[in-house]
Amino acid sequence: MSSPESASNPPALARSLQSRHIQLIAIGGTIGVGLFLGSAKAIHKAGPALLLSYAIGGVAIFFIMRALGELLTYRPVAGSFASYADEFIGPFAGFVTGWSYWFMWVVTAMAEMTAIGKYTQYWLLVPQWLPALCALALLYGANTLAVRVYGELEFWFALIKVITIVALIAVGLGVIVLGAGSLGPTASFSNLWTHGGLLPFGPIGVLLTLQIVMFAYTGVELIGVTAGEADNPSVVLPRATNSIIWRILIFYLGALVIIMALVPWDRLDPDTSPFVFVFEKIGIPAAASVINLVVITAAASSCNGGIYSTGRMLYTLAQRGQAPSIFGKLSHRHVPLPGINASAAVMLIGVILNYLVPDRVFTWVTSIALVGALWTWIIIMLAHRSYRTAVAAGRARAVPYRMPCAPIANWLVVGFLLFVSAMLALDPDTRVALYVAPFWFGLLWLGYARLKPAPGIDAV
Repeated sequence: MSSPESASNPPALARSLQSRHIQLIAIGGTIGVGLFLGSAKAIHKAGPALLLSYAIGGVAIFFIMRALGELLTYRPVAGSFASYADEFIGPFAGFVTGWSYWFMWVVTAMAEMTAIGKYTQYWLLVPQWLPALCALALLYGANTLAVRVYGELEFWFALIKVITIVALIAVGLGVIVLGAGSLGPTASFSNLWTHGGLLPFGPIGVLLTLQIVMFAYTGVELIGVTAGEADNPSVVLPRATNSIIWRILIFYLGALVIIMALVPWDRLDPDTSPFVFVFEKIGIPAAASVINLVVITAAASSCNGGIYSTGRMLYTLAQRGQAPSIFGKLSHRHVPLPGINASAAVMLIGVILNYLVPDRVFTWVTSIALVGALWTWIIIMLAHRSYRTAVAAGRARAVPYRMPCAPIANWLVVGFLLFVSAMLALDPDTRVALYVAPFWFGLLWLGYARLKPAPGIDAV
């Protein structure tokens, strides 16, 4: 039941998320399918050159997060991307950004559900769609609770993933240095360049994996959605933004280096999680089962973040008059329950896809989700550029937390993201995203034309 609304008691999100919650939520949203499952296919396509892809993408993410951190310090509100786009670019940009980010996380959640279905088959011969449906039902229930409960749950989910990656790196180093276990005699960092070289497929291998890499980074901007529920946001958000960047780079690059040093990249199975594969090869079967359970936890954690963010984005859009007003209502626990209900209902499409096309659904949905992520990141850079212009003209307040190398970095990152968008056309499986994108943006244009948004009304 929604809480009663009045002029003296408007709906408001509870600022209950502490620094540790926000840092782990953003890390947890990023470390999921992209690393634990998507990296297997990416390694198969690029070999060790995948490290270069992650490094290039990581530089772009660094500037995106610094730009977002500056905007969040300027004005920490829920659904920040839509608010900044509306203020510094225009109402239509805010409308498209809010709905595209909602769409991105709905589709990303479908990818995470697909991963859960695949991982469960490691133990149980059940249809891929069944574990996906069960996961969605459980995570939906968790998101109807108070935000602090969600933050605590996500904190521990993400911590499990971080500990697992650290353990992989530590055990892997032990095998390489000491020559321990069944992989010891052949494990070596030289495996990175002795199996076809560092660029076994040439530069095209790097280019073809950019979409997988950038999808893996999807979720790092989730910190912007938590801004409306952060305790002491002016201190918490910049600190979390700084720490997220280098931690994610270490986790991704460190884990991939160890994996390809333990097992030559051309011996990895593109359809199996490299974490599970490596621990099996080390000769610890029980560890492989544990890692598989962790991988399921990782996917569930990221999906959980997707349900959280979609509910908050619909709430923000409704507060701005750009979505049905029902989505602007909160439950008595200060949770945007109508938005969560609607988002979870749409995510059921992922269950249907896992029933109809289980072998192709993962590539399809990750490619489509990437379009929404690329749009969001581009908007962040453009809004930041306009914000700096407004500061110079005295129309906006300057903040001490700043993105370096502006405005050159803004345009270079935007150009890079547009290039990644174009690269989707090279692979028949990822090309589906370019078919969906015009339909989606055309639908948004029609929706905006029918609305009469109320610009200047921001979510609290």
